[in-house]
Amino acid sequence: MKECFKCRKTKPLTDFYKHKQMADGHLGKCKECAREDVRLHRRENDSVREYDRQRAKTPKRKAYAGAVARRWNKKNPLGYKAHYFVSNAVRDGRLKRLPCEKCGEARSHAHHEDYANPLDVVWLCAKCHQRHHASKN
Repeated sequence: MKECFKCRKTKPLTDFYKHKQMADGHLGKCKECAREDVRLHRRENDSVREYDRQRAKTPKRKAYAGAVARRWNKKNPLGYKAHYFVSNAVRDGRLKRLPCEKCGEARSHAHHEDYANPLDVVWLCAKCHQRHHASKN
């Protein structure tokens, strides 16, 4: 057992990353706190986000993202069909892309509450869309 210096909770050693230079061989903060620190650093540091954007453009990453998308499409045929309908409707002018309904950001995604109604969408920017899904879990 070890106490995390950040959250002050006592946890088993398996909840701490290994670190050879520490006396007990494990980092002083728990995995949960370490992950949160990394998340905050990535969110607040422009150079890290730019690095991630460039890395996402490499052929290996593009191929992986395509494979993930194809798996999702196969697993969620109704969702895939709804996304396809929205894309075509925006292209044909039957549906107009609007700013994010939460923050007003011009670049927005179409969010479906129900894939059975493919053109019934809520327009959300990437951040608000992610937050919306995170709040549902």
